[in-house]
Amino acid sequence: MTKTSRLPDRPSAIAEERPVAMVYNDIAHAVMMATPEDLQDFGLGFSLSEGIIDDPSQIFDIAVEETAKGISLNIELAAEPFALLKARRRALVGRTGCGLCGLESLEAFDQVLTLAGSVPREVPVVSRAVIHKAQAALRDQQRIFKETGAVHAAAWVDLTQGIQVVREDVGRHNAFDKLIGALRARSMDLTQGFALLTSRASYEMVHKAVRQGMGLLAVVSAPTSLAIEIADRSGLTLIGFVRDTGMTVYTHPERLSDE
Repeated sequence: MTKTSRLPDRPSAIAEERPVAMVYNDIAHAVMMATPEDLQDFGLGFSLSEGIIDDPSQIFDIAVEETAKGISLNIELAAEPFALLKARRRALVGRTGCGLCGLESLEAFDQVLTLAGSVPREVPVVSRAVIHKAQAALRDQQRIFKETGAVHAAAWVDLTQGIQVVREDVGRHNAFDKLIGALRARSMDLTQGFALLTSRASYEMVHKAVRQGMGLLAVVSAPTSLAIEIADRSGLTLIGFVRDTGMTVYTHPERLSDE
């Protein structure tokens, strides 16, 4: 959603950013600052990325409720994951660049790092040409960015059919969560493609990709040292600086082809 600006020296639209509350079975869990589009995808993707659910079938419904103060995503959660959520629930306040919001100790952080798992062995090889083609094509599919210049995009690229899904948000984490929600809602095979992000790769982005079984994560900017470490030990191919003229492969280059 965008709001039109009448000022001649500004872009034609301004990116909207609103508080979005994740409410599970009438209990508030987190508030994220987000672009109010594709919110059901956001609710599902956030729930998967945060480990609140393991499968989309554990959510029965996601209702979007507009309020004077923001937006509530009222998520109807199955009994078992809701019981686990209540056991570890804590107050969280999300920000555009938030990654460790709500963690209570260094021990809790260490546990987060061990939860990513590993990439399935059957993930196929990807050609550099496919990655470059997707990066060039993504520019024309970033609708909100073209209007505002103020949002990130996350895209899913099928190895034979190119870009299939694009989601945008003011927050790079949110954009990726929206993409994950859209893919899992469609029961898409996440071993037959890769994620392409218009951002840097922090450890959280790698963690999200690995948890969903993705074999390759490509970003247009740089990864952090911890992102590289987790990608390496999880079996994820991590590629940064994807531009017209090249790319930098940081981990598991065996999954990349020059053909």
